[in-house]
Amino acid sequence: MAQRLDRERIVRRALDLLDEVGLDGLTLRRLAGDLGVQVAALYWHVPSKAALLDEMATTMLRDLIVAAEPEIRDLVGEPWQDCVRVSADRFRAALLSRRDGARVFSGTYVTDERLRGWVELPLSILVGAGFSVEDATRAWSTLLAYVVGFAVEEQARPAGDDDSDARFTFGVDLVVGGLEARLAAAAV
Repeated sequence: MAQRLDRERIVRRALDLLDEVGLDGLTLRRLAGDLGVQVAALYWHVPSKAALLDEMATTMLRDLIVAAEPEIRDLVGEPWQDCVRVSADRFRAALLSRRDGARVFSGTYVTDERLRGWVELPLSILVGAGFSVEDATRAWSTLLAYVVGFAVEEQARPAGDDDSDARFTFGVDLVVGGLEARLAAAAV
């Protein structure tokens, strides 16, 4: 009996295919052929490649949340800097776990409204440390943009970069240092 075609199956297969052929090789036609269906059958579930990429990014984020949430929860009560650093590390690892994972994430939109709440815990840690909600939100957005941008460049390199971990940590430390300075200035 053939497996039922649904959005989850399509997206999971697209992620596997991404690892095999990369983002440039991932087409709806190739995905449909891989699933044993006509391209038109995919359009019932994802109307375009852009919509598919949104779903793929959402699934990657969902998987990250499931894996990292217990660790982030354990950071409640710890210095907020730890939350920022751990979150950056886990997000980068999730992006790098897929071939072209950072490119998939870049420019896409989270399609599951429930996942937008994944930032509530880190934001509450920042607000608890004294940041305004607006500054905490901007800080989080800045951190995520840095991680995605760094990972895009990292995955674009044809050969491994022995210094990439140190460069990544340096950038996260700059973000943390800037946030520390902003928090100190706000306290004056």
